[in-house]
Amino acid sequence: MKSLDELKAIREKTLAGIQMRKEDGGDNVRVVVGMATCGIAAGARPVLSAFIEEVGKRSLNQVSVTQTGCIGVCRLEPIVEVFVPGEEKVTYVKMTPERAQRVVAEHLVNKRVVTEFTIGAAD
Repeated sequence: MKSLDELKAIREKTLAGIQMRKEDGGDNVRVVVGMATCGIAAGARPVLSAFIEEVGKRSLNQVSVTQTGCIGVCRLEPIVEVFVPGEEKVTYVKMTPERAQRVVAEHLVNKRVVTEFTIGAAD
């Protein structure tokens, strides 16, 4: 760090990231990544990071990205659930960072569920 302005920029970026990870309920879309031991072992941490990065890049202020414990279907990890107010929950399975980018682009931005990544397609 070379200046106070640089420190302020770092602070603002960090606070924006924290705000994105807060659940506020209401009309916000929630993206929840399963981060229990099974999820982490299957690669959930990079998936969570990809969602945070992509949502931040696109300035999707109405979307919060959070984590939870075990979702309950370990063989399909990493699992991501998307909650859109007034709609049925969508569960994405066997997620990767690349799939996360596609879900953000198609589901969160263009309102089209990526059915090939859903739990229904995996069974």
